[in-house]
Amino acid sequence: MAENQKDVVLDVDDKPKFGQWIGLSLQHMFSMFGSTVLVPLLVGLNPGIALFSSGVGTLLHILITKKEIPAYMGSSFAFIVPMMSLMKTTGYPGVAAGVISVGVIYLIIAGIVAMIGTNWIDRLLPPIVVGPIVMVIGLSLAPSAAQSATLLNGKYDIRVFIVAMLTLGVTIFFNMKLKGFLGLIPILLGIVVGYIFAVLFGLVDFQPVMQSKWFALPNFEIPFVNYQPHMYWNAIIVMAPLALVTITEHMGHLMVLDDLTGRNYFKEPGLQRTLAGDGAASIFAGLVGGPSVTSYGEILGLWRLPRFTRSTF
Repeated sequence: MAENQKDVVLDVDDKPKFGQWIGLSLQHMFSMFGSTVLVPLLVGLNPGIALFSSGVGTLLHILITKKEIPAYMGSSFAFIVPMMSLMKTTGYPGVAAGVISVGVIYLIIAGIVAMIGTNWIDRLLPPIVVGPIVMVIGLSLAPSAAQSATLLNGKYDIRVFIVAMLTLGVTIFFNMKLKGFLGLIPILLGIVVGYIFAVLFGLVDFQPVMQSKWFALPNFEIPFVNYQPHMYWNAIIVMAPLALVTITEHMGHLMVLDDLTGRNYFKEPGLQRTLAGDGAASIFAGLVGGPSVTSYGEILGLWRLPRFTRSTF
């Protein structure tokens, strides 16, 4: 076990108890929920479809990587600008072509890795290059986080800022002070407490929830069913090259995961499988009406905070 794994409560191969499994699953879901929903809202897509494709994409990734890689497939922020532009010019069919092309690039790179190994990638993208790219992508999301913590309907609201700071404070407190099972779910507890604060400050409107159906399928955008697909070369040319950026980010996440767990996931189950998992998830998203998806880096911090690295919840 790696040096930084001495305090791990649940390791990759450990099986959590049923109660832990439920709690940790909810913590993972709610921690990734905001980012997964924000992308389709900004682009003009259906958030329900994004959540559905995220869930199915995560399951596909888990199966392809033989349940050995802790990963969550969420909406990718790297493709927001081209997807917004394509929505205005071509509608979702153009976005779908771009999203699927991204998945195809992932599968092509995965095939190359399977045939000739990863040595060429190590030379082309050493850690000194991958690290800054991951940092830049992460830091580019800072304005979105700042707006979420200060704005309500596009205007500054002190109540939003207070709730955000209270949520952050109690989450840090829970992570530092709680022991046992509660010590494993500080993020989930912080979300619950933060939601209570939001209700008390009058920031939650229950009316849309009461008026909505509790169970309903989203209105999928399926080729040959909802639209006639075409080769939107402008979409492919704009979005496909960006896959190389997210592949670099993907490798950075894998490097961090290796360090957290003391394992070498580039070798087993192999970079080809992790890339194929990402590619399959993106292709599925493009076939049902979702945005391009990617493995989320947020989950790396989520594993480390409560000291577990379990692959699947």
